[in-house]
Amino acid sequence: MTTAYFGFLSFILGASVGSFLNVVADRVPSGRSLISPGSYCESCNTTLGAADLVPVLSYLTLRGKCRHCGAKIPGRLAVVEGITGVLFLLALLQFGPTVEFPVFAAATALLVAITLIDLEHGLILDKMVFPTVALLLVLSPFWEYIGVDRTFFGTGGIIGSFANSVSAGAAYFSLLFIVIFLYPRGMDGGDVKLAGLLGLLIGFPAVFVAFWVTVVVGGVVAVFLLVGRRRGRKDEIPYGPYMAVGAYVAILVGSDIWNWYSEFALGFGGTS
Repeated sequence: MTTAYFGFLSFILGASVGSFLNVVADRVPSGRSLISPGSYCESCNTTLGAADLVPVLSYLTLRGKCRHCGAKIPGRLAVVEGITGVLFLLALLQFGPTVEFPVFAAATALLVAITLIDLEHGLILDKMVFPTVALLLVLSPFWEYIGVDRTFFGTGGIIGSFANSVSAGAAYFSLLFIVIFLYPRGMDGGDVKLAGLLGLLIGFPAVFVAFWVTVVVGGVVAVFLLVGRRRGRKDEIPYGPYMAVGAYVAILVGSDIWNWYSEFALGFGGTS
């Protein structure tokens, strides 16, 4: 019963955060304020009331149309709210009602915002990346105090945690920097900076899982886009969303996947 209760609350929290992330995606790239004006219908400019802003439910009850002018409400709004709610729920099921949950729920919100902006505008904004990098550098020595086991070559504590995060950030940054140097049309500098951020967040060895998932998901989606002729071979495809998916998977189950792979590799290598 307790799990169901906290699960319901985490979904509601995530859906509410998703509603805010829609505003972030709409306003931040153009430099508009997140506070003023309040939410309004872009067709009739009517300020929306509380009944119009209930995540997911408002869209369903209004049948996807503005209460005041009948204009169509973008379906993306409800989809983002629902997906963010599910992602928060999954994070709660993984970490439980511990201090880890709000930390990685905040990371999830950042990944959703980055995905939205990159999909719609083809941008990974420095104004989002650099402050987060600074915050993660401050937090990196203290991961163990929120339950994250992060050591570096057997060294634990503040030094080991800091070294792990910084090294993972530098490794992911360097890896994508090499990729962009060899294949400059594949991604841009924003992706490289995002890689450094994600390495700081995820750490070793889960950062390897993040990169692997990114490559696999990105490759599969790219094939479908090319086969469906929705993209050409020379067209740029936003890479940030795939990196966000890889990071989220690594946050949830990166250590489990890495441990499974390590046991499999050792077992395979030990057979004769």
